[in-house]
Amino acid sequence: MRSTIKPAFAAASLLALAMATGCSPAFNWRDVRPEGARLLLLLPCKPDKAAKTVPLGGQPVELRMAGCDVGDLTFAVSVADVGDATRASPVLAQWQAATLANMKAPPVGAAPGVGQPAPPGMASQATPLQLAGAAPAPVPVLVKAAGTRPDGKPVQGQAAYFAQGTQVFQAVIYGEKIPPELADTFFGSLKFE
Repeated sequence: MRSTIKPAFAAASLLALAMATGCSPAFNWRDVRPEGARLLLLLPCKPDKAAKTVPLGGQPVELRMAGCDVGDLTFAVSVADVGDATRASPVLAQWQAATLANMKAPPVGAAPGVGQPAPPGMASQATPLQLAGAAPAPVPVLVKAAGTRPDGKPVQGQAAYFAQGTQVFQAVIYGEKIPPELADTFFGSLKFE
């Protein structure tokens, strides 16, 4: 009887230790550096990588992406070189507007469909983001929004928009509900080296 108690106690102890330390097999945070950028960040899973040419600021540019899914959450970072630092502000504004439109979310500060200020918690919100090494202009921002996926299901999005030199960046999380601690870890990990 004694030998069966020890393995059961050991298994229970390991389970309790894993729960107490917040160990989650779903979130395996790792350092990621987008190709050709000085940006370093954490992603909670091994990222898939892709590149494609997209129109940004009226010109085709190569957009490089790294991202992964954990449960119903998608984490991604994208970078494009627009060739001229003075183009960063209009390109980031266009990128932000396109992202909000794709998730059927209202523009920052507007209620869905009416173009008027929305009650607190209803509008897409932008707040300044402290990010050492990022260009001071345009000011790095974190945009939080709620909208719908193409299949009509609700989705939340949080996206950081910032620049460094001629490169523009978007770091984003999408999901039905974004836990604040995961957003804090992801956006808090953004840094330039």
